[in-house]
Amino acid sequence: MLPSHESVTGTILVADDQPANRELLDELLTTQGFKVVSVADGTTALDQVGAAHPDLVLLDVMMPRLNGFETCAKIKSNPETYLIPVVLVTALSDKQARIEGIKAGADDFLTRPVDRVELLARVRSLVKLKLHTDELERAESVLFSLARSIEGKDPYTHGHCERLSNYAAALGERLGLPEDQIVALRRAGVVHDIGKVAVPDAILLKPGRLTEDEWKLVREHAAVGERICEPLKSFRLVLPIIRHHHEKGDGSGYPAGLRGDAIPLTARVMQVVDVFDALTTDRPYKKAFTTAEALATMKEEVGKGWWDPRIFGEFEQLMRNHTASSLSGRAVAAGSYSS
Repeated sequence: MLPSHESVTGTILVADDQPANRELLDELLTTQGFKVVSVADGTTALDQVGAAHPDLVLLDVMMPRLNGFETCAKIKSNPETYLIPVVLVTALSDKQARIEGIKAGADDFLTRPVDRVELLARVRSLVKLKLHTDELERAESVLFSLARSIEGKDPYTHGHCERLSNYAAALGERLGLPEDQIVALRRAGVVHDIGKVAVPDAILLKPGRLTEDEWKLVREHAAVGERICEPLKSFRLVLPIIRHHHEKGDGSGYPAGLRGDAIPLTARVMQVVDVFDALTTDRPYKKAFTTAEALATMKEEVGKGWWDPRIFGEFEQLMRNHTASSLSGRAVAAGSYSS
């Protein structure tokens, strides 16, 4: 047994149609401090993944109803469960079976007869990794909660974060961006203005024109937001969006005065949707524009060199194909956030 300072515990879901195999794994794991949930087929395993929230799943490959490959693929395709480690346990040792398991998303393999030492070593390693992942998800959740609390201070910005997440992801998909950049856009939609936590409410909620000193303080929120989120490695692709979504193509934006293509592509996407949402919602100083009015205004700004013409053109077409309300109401994928 590992020394106490290296011990790892958690919940293990075992799926195997052979009672003797389930009993063996149950005994091996429970004696090491793990909680074990045992089921006899893949379909029941999927039910228990949602109910028991396991830290690791051990799947027999040859099971009735859903085999191990199929069950693994379903776990890994679900945003709510894809981070749960899955180990395929099988008597199959041929190369093709392992390739199929890799395609299904399996994190590891064990070959029968299962070696006790190897089993416990792999289980401990993967459960420890899952615990670190859970800590990361909790840290991200704190940031999202902080961002929404900032948004909640101003009734005029209610729902802004969710709308930007949905608009940005939809535009990113239309532009054919890679999945990791679309996930970054979803996250950035929520946390893009998190740096406003450093701006006093008296300035943030001021209904009138800001003084030069007040405006200078507001402009710092992009760099502050980047520093707040920088410790999270999973936010690597989010940071440039937070920092640069207030730049303008002609160099008149902030904080760096970047021009044209020097502005990160994902930040240019966020610029467009952020401006659109600001124009189409009520503010203390103006009534909400219609979609047509907002797009017309933004088209003029494209002519001034503020926004990327290609990205705006795709967004304009997106708005013509879908109503703004249908896009802003699209469900935000929670797994892409912990993501």
